[in-house]
Amino acid sequence: MSGCCGHDAKFDGVSDSYKRRLWLVIAINAVMFGVEMAAGALAGSRALQADALDFAGDAATYGLSLAVIGAPLATRSMAALIKGFSLLLMGLWVMGYTIYGVFVIGVPNAPVMGIVGFLALAANLASVLILMAYKDGDANVRSVWLCSRNDAIGNVAVMFAAIGVWGTATGWPDLAVAGLMASLFLSSAWQIIRQALAERREAAQSATVHRNAT
Repeated sequence: MSGCCGHDAKFDGVSDSYKRRLWLVIAINAVMFGVEMAAGALAGSRALQADALDFAGDAATYGLSLAVIGAPLATRSMAALIKGFSLLLMGLWVMGYTIYGVFVIGVPNAPVMGIVGFLALAANLASVLILMAYKDGDANVRSVWLCSRNDAIGNVAVMFAAIGVWGTATGWPDLAVAGLMASLFLSSAWQIIRQALAERREAAQSATVHRNAT
């Protein structure tokens, strides 16, 4: 929802329907974090573990999004900045873990990767459909959409990694997908941070104009 009643103001999340959808998506992400983290450890898959961390990060950031709905723009943009930097740190961690895996490489369990990747994809496609109507908005709302989109892309990649591991009998496809996911995290973090900083400047300018007017 890019605006309201024909105006250019960006949707800020103030909607009972949007809040209910966020709660549902938070529950989905929390459950899948537990499933994927356990499966990642069982299968020895860095790609699954990276995706599990993304589920955990999403559940936490969606909760933060709920907490600041209806708050002033400066507060919402600060929340988006926190989420952006959290995603940045997650991307750097996954990238470092992937590089480590290059030197301590093992062959993951491809069937477990494929099965859990499919379950995670189904969960994330459900989240994407739930949030589809709210994919545009301020930095706080947009960060929710970007996280959901990243999840769906990541799960498709994990399934391709499972096929690659099965076909090559090596761990390189798993490591490659983990690296691609790290790059996606970093790209999304940059988008969120850039929009949040722009909104903070907008809030500061509006506050200055208001003070001068009074």
